Amino acid sequence: MPNGALMETLGKGFPGFPRQVRYTPVPSPLFGPLLTQIDDLGELKCTLRFIWLLHQKRGFPRFVTLKELLADRTLVDALTADGVRRALGLAVSRGTLITATTGGDGDAGRVYALNREEDRNALATIAEEIAGEGAAAGTPPHTPPWEGAPERSNVFALYEDNIGMLNPMIADELREAEELYPLDWLEDAFREAVGQNKRSWRYIARILERWEREGRSNRDDGEPGRHLKKAGYY
Repeated sequence: MPNGALMETLGKGFPGFPRQVRYTPVPSPLFGPLLTQIDDLGELKCTLRFIWLLHQKRGFPRFVTLKELLADRTLVDALTADGVRRALGLAVSRGTLITATTGGDGDAGRVYALNREEDRNALATIAEEIAGEGAAAGTPPHTPPWEGAPERSNVFALYEDNIGMLNPMIADELREAEELYPLDWLEDAFREAVGQNKRSWRYIARILERWEREGRSNRDDGEPGRHLKKAGYY
């Protein structure tokens, strides 16, 4: 294709991604079975925007309130407020998202989270606490109790057992890594770092990045790649 024709093509519509574009981790099933199941464009738009909003949060558990979703200009411009409510209902019915009320009347305390075990358990704990407070005050609870107790995710346990206490920033990075990499990768990366006596999350993250780029078969008996040495993580 001549350069002129190429530039004409690139000049139409979206101008393209900037060089330092940021990426948002998206659960892999959204690109697999869910992609074939979701047949409503509004639901797909809402789900993707919800995931982006969720990753702007810090701490655990992470959820997005209905108020925040309805105040998000990008989402409302794409779907309208009623469209957002409808899309959320479809996502909850499908099982992509979960929802609960955390107090207040009507939609004031409604929150949404990804349908993951740790998030289900976290919202269940909140629901039980609210139910207890409501019973003590003589008022009905806003959220029916859910079964199950909160458990640490595997990557959190790996970190605490091998490195030390968690802090909110590290917790966010661990949660993203858990979405990006299989559990056996995480376990092997922690094992390799401990074997090298390099108990640092940044060191472990570089191992995972190298495996993703070069393939795990290129490991050399636990010796980290040269870029780790150059980066100064020793």
